[in-house]
Amino acid sequence: MSVNLRSVFAFAKEYHQKKESQKDIQYGTAGFRSHADNLDYVMYRMGLLAALRSRAKASQAIGVMITASHNPEHDNGVKLIDPLGEMLEQRWEKLATDLVNVPDSDLEAQVAKICEDEKIDNNEQAKVFVGMDTRYHSPQLSRAVVNGILALKGTVTEFGIVTTPMLHYFQNEGGNYRNQLYYDGANGVGSLKMLGFIKKLNGALNVKVFNSNGKINFKCGADFVKTNHRVPEGLPEEALQASGRCCSVDGDADRVVYYFTDKDGIFRLLDGDRIATLLAGYLKDLIEQCDVQLKMGLVQTAYANGASTDYIVNRMKIPVSCTRTGVKHLHHKALEYDVGVYFEANGHGTIIYSDKAKQAIQAASQDESRTEEQRKTASKLLQIIDLTNETVGDAISDMLLVETVLHAKGWNLEDWLASYTDLPNVLEKVYLADRNVITVTDADRIVESPEGLQDSINEIVAKFPKGRSFVRPSGTEDIVRVYAEADTRANTVQLAFEVANLVFDRAGGVGSRPVKMEC
Repeated sequence: MSVNLRSVFAFAKEYHQKKESQKDIQYGTAGFRSHADNLDYVMYRMGLLAALRSRAKASQAIGVMITASHNPEHDNGVKLIDPLGEMLEQRWEKLATDLVNVPDSDLEAQVAKICEDEKIDNNEQAKVFVGMDTRYHSPQLSRAVVNGILALKGTVTEFGIVTTPMLHYFQNEGGNYRNQLYYDGANGVGSLKMLGFIKKLNGALNVKVFNSNGKINFKCGADFVKTNHRVPEGLPEEALQASGRCCSVDGDADRVVYYFTDKDGIFRLLDGDRIATLLAGYLKDLIEQCDVQLKMGLVQTAYANGASTDYIVNRMKIPVSCTRTGVKHLHHKALEYDVGVYFEANGHGTIIYSDKAKQAIQAASQDESRTEEQRKTASKLLQIIDLTNETVGDAISDMLLVETVLHAKGWNLEDWLASYTDLPNVLEKVYLADRNVITVTDADRIVESPEGLQDSINEIVAKFPKGRSFVRPSGTEDIVRVYAEADTRANTVQLAFEVANLVFDRAGGVGSRPVKMEC
């Protein structure tokens, strides 16, 4: 198969011209949207990009959905869907914007640049699924998309008129989700309750419980896994060999974290930050699909990984609030939203829905003026609400929510992990004669006393790319916890070591000086 980029330009110039008078357009969360009369050239170029994206993703199928969702009928739009139904990778959103906005004379060069920068082999297969809504101009715009795909020798599967979730589903068929979960009960009440609950699942989820009759929280449970970044004792060997999907709750079953061991034997943790982004992203999609106007937000603490915060704000476009550590603070802040998602990094958290949200979603599920798909989506949201324990972090409820979303997306834990890359982070302890020497403010992120300590911390942090560090006194022990993150594991360890020793010297450390952790 040979692709002639010059023919791509020639075809565009003859049949899908971009007029000089047409303004630049931006690819956003919902893709491109505009008056339908302005979109022919945009559709052609998105066909080109879909074919390129498929090749960049090892010839996996890319979806192209032609719709303007809840916009008026004279509008239309287009968005690309990555393999397994997730949103287009953020970096490619910029590629889409750049490709659409170049003049026709630069189109050939722009396509060539994408191929070079992304190391795309145009001899590889490209697979694209195309769907559209019922607007009268959608068929014509769909033809422009198909022309773009064919111009780059891609193969097209046209599904005709479908809902957006249907196209996502078609991509999810044959997804990576497997009906098997290994559940570490921390030898606590969570293991007993899960053993009883399994019978009610009727095979919908195959749960294998371990750590159910030993010493509570001893070398097992959510806190052990999160703190030590390692699998708990008692994990079945089969889970390690098969990169099994595992979760751990704590002794009283109000925290949950997920993890797996990858093909290279490396332990991979998906903690409360990951759970929050997974659930929030899914809820946001459902809310937008059923077109209910609600205020949504996500609440974190200073311990949240900086990469997760960046992903939520800049990729998912969901507002983030930061509060002091402690579930009571997060819960209180989450009440300010119609849909408030909060999780501490340790896996303790839940979702809160306002009365307004519940009433609006209930009304949408019964509103005959809405499309059938919007009503079904609203009904699905009501089921998610029923599955949620809003009063407190509930490990079993949270686990079922995670499983619901992973199943809906067709994801395994590797797919989930790939949504963004955590910054390396460490948590150190420094023993003091009196923890009250240190006081903090701004959601525990800034030291008020001793005077000058925060300035010194800032000077250390400035030496490390993507560096962030804060210190927080314990509420019960004479210790101070030092959190650090940076661009590499080595830099993170060094940052934590320097800040911990600074605190030891300036705040009355006792016992042995902090030592550098292994990289």
